[in-house]
Amino acid sequence: MTVGVLVPEISDGYTTLVLSGLEQGLLQAGYFYFLISHHHRAELIEQALTMLAERSVDGIVAIDTMMPLHTQIPAVAVSCPLDQEGVTHIVLNHRRAAELAIDHLVGLGHRKIAILKGQSFSSDTTPRWQAIRHAVARAKLKLNPNLVAQIEGDAPTHEPGYFAAQRLLAADEPFTALFCFNDVSAIGAIRALREAGLRVPQDVSVVGFDDVQSAAFQNPGMTTVRQPLSQMGMLAAEALVRQILAPVDHDAVKQMMVDPELVVRGSTCPPPSSDGIRRRRKRRFTL
Repeated sequence: MTVGVLVPEISDGYTTLVLSGLEQGLLQAGYFYFLISHHHRAELIEQALTMLAERSVDGIVAIDTMMPLHTQIPAVAVSCPLDQEGVTHIVLNHRRAAELAIDHLVGLGHRKIAILKGQSFSSDTTPRWQAIRHAVARAKLKLNPNLVAQIEGDAPTHEPGYFAAQRLLAADEPFTALFCFNDVSAIGAIRALREAGLRVPQDVSVVGFDDVQSAAFQNPGMTTVRQPLSQMGMLAAEALVRQILAPVDHDAVKQMMVDPELVVRGSTCPPPSSDGIRRRRKRRFTL
């Protein structure tokens, strides 16, 4: 009556919200769990899987974790794009998520939209980036390469978003809106914008992703694409228990897709006028 749970790291944000739903679902079914952080290191993932197998866990939940292609233990993956044999996948509708954010900004009048792209090791980065490209083309806009910055580093803090936003500003390409990979990076980006003399949202609107608990308590409150993270954790627990109880159920669902929701708060508004943009750039260069 135990399962293993693999996570990249534990911090205030995505992982803890998924874990809250997962824990609730497992406890309701009478299961306990071992929690292992691997920091996206392949050798730690292999060691963790070996250790969990030696402890005879009944199943494994992998959150934002690239699992081996084959596993003999019942397994569920949350936010992993690979189609792995024997693994049930809980995934977000990334296309819908990107459409919600881009359509919101375009509806406000924004045309120069910058993007903070996720880290290369995150399993959500590629599907979300593809979804953003689709949403931008659907809105009849073009992505300016100078307005795309990839978040670097694996620190679960606001610093990676802060430094990525600084690189955007250094490119000296005007933009009126910024769509960030997650709320944690958005909070860091807002600080970089303010240090450059820019106001949020009057000069630059900012949209985050996830809707972590602190997003509503930023100043201003953050507009964000809400992932139903707790629900995803609960679904993972339910799917894993079903696999454990019926391991040869060939009719089991292989993928469960959940829909996002746009939460509009104070970090977005219509873009400034052309005169406002010129004044904004002048203010930056006189800091």
